[in-house]
Amino acid sequence: MSVYKTNKVVAIGGGHGLGRMLAALKDFGSNATGIVTTTDNGGSTGRIRHCQGGIAWGDTRNCINQLITEPSISSMMFEYRFKGAGELDGHNLGNLMLTALDNLSVRPLEAIQLIRSMLKVDVNIVPMSEHPSDLAALSVDGRWVTGETSVDEMEEDLLRLDLSPEVPATKEGVLAIEQADCIVLGPGSFLTSIMPPLLLPEIGKAIANNQKAKLVFIENLSPEFGPAGRMTLEQKLEWCERSCQARKIDIVLGDEPHPGLAERWNCVTTELASPNRDWRHDRSKLQSAIETLLSN
Repeated sequence: MSVYKTNKVVAIGGGHGLGRMLAALKDFGSNATGIVTTTDNGGSTGRIRHCQGGIAWGDTRNCINQLITEPSISSMMFEYRFKGAGELDGHNLGNLMLTALDNLSVRPLEAIQLIRSMLKVDVNIVPMSEHPSDLAALSVDGRWVTGETSVDEMEEDLLRLDLSPEVPATKEGVLAIEQADCIVLGPGSFLTSIMPPLLLPEIGKAIANNQKAKLVFIENLSPEFGPAGRMTLEQKLEWCERSCQARKIDIVLGDEPHPGLAERWNCVTTELASPNRDWRHDRSKLQSAIETLLSN
């Protein structure tokens, strides 16, 4: 029987990284679930949150965009970005559509399902929480900074990350983790895409309790900037494991060997870069890597 029919895979993160990962899991259909970060406060998403409130929709929209397989008027609408000199300049219509559904008191998850149905996207997409929250970071000099964009620009190293306010995880996301055969963290911006969902206690606990699943960390192909860029891979793995109640990461997947980490983690080296853009993961190479992990 096909690996796609017998295994459930959950990928956690945000932005372009999670979109690439979910595109690689497309053949799993409804057996694949993306748990998406909802703390972004920059760009079109940040402007909408500032005047309308609600969760950040940008990362969810990005994931849906990368899963659209049939170009249509609907998909062109969803991806449309306004230009010009007025208030709409820079806004993405997909963000506005999701915000409108949210304002109509449709559950954020149901809003996503409505859009998925319209665009014929099979992979499940679940916001990490249906309640608005921001990323907050404590620097080594004792200063708290709030907001993803501010955290990314910090010149000091970080002691800890929190969500402000504390919010509950989406129950469907927790259930998907509990039933998963493979849980993937990354690729993506470490502090602002991968970590926020792990800061929800229910998600960390669900990962810790699912001992049958393979917990996989996928490295980025190009260096990050800001405080995440100053963190070593060892620190990032430790942060993830601490958030998951000391649950061990089973496999670290990257394109470079890490002999210094071999005693603590199973680091698997494999070619993952897109042939024409070496900073971006290739969908088919990611798909093949996940298939191999599930087959072993």
